[in-house]
Amino acid sequence: MTSRYPAISTDITNLFVTRNTHAVEVAILQPADPFLDMAGEDLRRRIFLTESETGQTLCLRPEFTIPVCLDHISSQAGTPRRYSYLGEVFRQRREGGNEFFQAGIEDLGDRDTAEADARSVADAHALLSLVLPGQVLAITLGDQTIFEAVLAALGLPRGWRMRLARAFGSAPMLEAALADLANPPRNSQLSGPVAALVLDGDLDGLSTHIASGMEEAGLSASAGRAPADIARRLIEKAELRSVRLSNEAFSALKSFLAIDVPLDGAAQALATFANGAGLSLDTALEKFAARAKAIDAHGLPAEKIRYDAAFGRPLDYYTGLVFEIAADNGDRPLAGGGRYDRLLTLLGAKTPIPGVGFSVWLDRIEALREMAP
Repeated sequence: MTSRYPAISTDITNLFVTRNTHAVEVAILQPADPFLDMAGEDLRRRIFLTESETGQTLCLRPEFTIPVCLDHISSQAGTPRRYSYLGEVFRQRREGGNEFFQAGIEDLGDRDTAEADARSVADAHALLSLVLPGQVLAITLGDQTIFEAVLAALGLPRGWRMRLARAFGSAPMLEAALADLANPPRNSQLSGPVAALVLDGDLDGLSTHIASGMEEAGLSASAGRAPADIARRLIEKAELRSVRLSNEAFSALKSFLAIDVPLDGAAQALATFANGAGLSLDTALEKFAARAKAIDAHGLPAEKIRYDAAFGRPLDYYTGLVFEIAADNGDRPLAGGGRYDRLLTLLGAKTPIPGVGFSVWLDRIEALREMAP
């Protein structure tokens, strides 16, 4: 460690040792494609991009989850395995510097997902309690699996389920998607060749056409969305315009998103909603209840844990639990994390590897410590 590391770094790394983790360091320069493809719109536009001598698009490490998972795959290490890290990340921020420290744990390969989820929340809470003694902490939980199960049970077509799932975690995006679902927009004006390819649903042809246009305009595909991603979105939008949700189903979706209750009453609130809406969510609700029971077993302050059905985090790779921990009445999270069971397969793992993890913002913690009496 250097003198640039926060003063609390030693306490955090010592805690990681007691939590049976393997300390890992990952390169600051990372291949950009995994972040551009999987991290989500919010992080994508904040990344610092560069290029290698061979033309490979690289970026300064914007977060640790993807690099840790890539290193795990390349090392061919066995699972279950718990990794810990503490280091700098680099991304544009509206508040604070563009270079700041994060620490966290990535828990890979544990098939007992309820216990692994609970352990991740408990580890994050233990870290914050260690470095912010006496600070009351509030935990907010969401669940991507429950949200997607509700969308499927309501009979939404795949395109709409995908759009809403991507919007989960961004209040403006979700609000805009719901507005379009209630009142589908009219078809936008597209050029002749593009309109024909969109109408035919020709993803390959449309991708090639877009890539050619970008090349003629001197635009690099690495500077934003890939041509295939743009093509997929255009075709999805055309399909979405043909769907209008019934008033009954739309009302049920809004009722679900309004659920915001203490965790110890969340399973019952979800069951009551499902029964009232006539939806079958049995499997998702069983997993939710098992996780809630596992969290309770860790002895976390039940009165400070809430389940918010509309709560998500703006990273596309989450698949289940999402959570944030903040100072009570604080407006910015100190820790955030969630489950990402599809990520390692997408990154190249030969077999599925479940994963869950969290990170903490050390600059926000330091600011609170300076304010403490």
